[in-house]
Amino acid sequence: MKIRIPLKVIKLEEGNYHLIAAGKFSDGSIVHWALDTGASKTVFDKNLEQYYALDECSEKIQSVGIGEKLMEVQYAAVQPFMLGKYKIENLKVALFDLEYINEFYNRAAGLIICGLIGSDFLLKNKAVIDYKNKVLILA
Repeated sequence: MKIRIPLKVIKLEEGNYHLIAAGKFSDGSIVHWALDTGASKTVFDKNLEQYYALDECSEKIQSVGIGEKLMEVQYAAVQPFMLGKYKIENLKVALFDLEYINEFYNRAAGLIICGLIGSDFLLKNKAVIDYKNKVLILA
């Protein structure tokens, strides 16, 4: 069965568009995720401590696009949440401070994001992005 998740295309600046999927945690909080096909790992905002539990493992990884240097990264398991009508459980993420990114999103589009859905999630779920119909299709 294929799962279809509605997407919003937001214009951050001239010629700069991002795809956003709405999510919802069990406490009723609505969150927004940016799809980032260039990100190797799914990222979650470390400032949203109420929605994740830390994993004990951490390692140095090369974080291309976020910085040039190897950096210590904390990993966490995000609480179950809905992405459209699809329930996501046991999602492992890298934690980063997204405050600076959210300042930009808020100024440009009036949005705050909780994270970036990366290629790890997209590949695992055999994702197809249908730009014409503005949906993320998961298999």
